[in-house]
Amino acid sequence: MRIDELLAEARAGLVRLSPAEACAAKDRGDAVVVDIREEERRERDGRVPGAVEIDRNVLEWRCAPESEWRDERISDPDRIVVVMCNEGYQSSLAAANLRLLGLVRATDMEGGFQAWRAAGLAIDRASRR
Repeated sequence: MRIDELLAEARAGLVRLSPAEACAAKDRGDAVVVDIREEERRERDGRVPGAVEIDRNVLEWRCAPESEWRDERISDPDRIVVVMCNEGYQSSLAAANLRLLGLVRATDMEGGFQAWRAAGLAIDRASRR
């Protein structure tokens, strides 16, 4: 299988959200946005207010409902979990994995953080360190 085929297969099972839709769902409390960008990018480009920041390499362990390392904010199978990466590719693959782990409402955001910023949505420039 080629990477473009893998990506298309992952996205076929997702109801992807636009940045505006993801922001509105987050603000209403209908969804949680999970930022999987590297800390360096968050520091340089800014943070999404209210997003849960989880390193990509531990995402599945934090989201899997039965994992002893789960994060209760993002491991509820009834909750919409919107994965956000930098440009919307890595997040599609990650969201597809989360669906396999039981988060059937997991999805991702079209265009990632770059689309969020281009849409003029809120960005926090404060450092978390």
